[in-house]
Amino acid sequence: MKNKVVIKSSKSGMTVILDPDCTFEELLEEIARKFRESARFWGNIQLALLLEGRALNAAEEMQIVNTIAENSGIEILCLLDNDANRIERCEKALNQKLMELSSHTGQFCQGDLHRGESIESEASIVIIGDVRHGARVTAKGNIIILGELRGSVHAGVSGDRSAVVVALEMAPLQIKIADVVQHYEDKNRKLGKGPMIASVENCNICAKSIKKSVLSILNFN
Repeated sequence: MKNKVVIKSSKSGMTVILDPDCTFEELLEEIARKFRESARFWGNIQLALLLEGRALNAAEEMQIVNTIAENSGIEILCLLDNDANRIERCEKALNQKLMELSSHTGQFCQGDLHRGESIESEASIVIIGDVRHGARVTAKGNIIILGELRGSVHAGVSGDRSAVVVALEMAPLQIKIADVVQHYEDKNRKLGKGPMIASVENCNICAKSIKKSVLSILNFN
């Protein structure tokens, strides 16, 4: 009997291969059944998802993501894409949105920051890349890093304790928000899995996992 849905795990996340011939309703039923039966195996985990086997529109992709979430403890952080043209279009759209954001609320920087390098912003800043150990970012507003944070950051430098620091991976040397600072002795130790947000709570820096995509936090539609 032909499998309508095949689930594979990979280093980058999870791949779900879909039968191109059956109806979409049959696919959803099979996805629900398979993830319900394998829920204990996967446990509570955050993954990137790649859908293969058939063409899907955005609404169908969202239905699949919701079906997986409703029948397991898996949270889909993002959808991966093997279509090079679509990836390029998405990157262009993201860059355009970041430019719009920077013109209203701050600035953005594309590329990694290496040891000895630093950047300052008079508002909020979005960095498309990694902040390596020995690099430093300073901003009067929020600091959003679409990459790894391994260096030092100082958000809300004018005294704004409501500022936040967001990174796709967080293993910082130091996080400072306004006048509140937290040092981290082990430079290679990640504060958690996946995207995280650091903020001031009860006069301390508190870093928490993000339970939704970074783009949605930035109000990217």
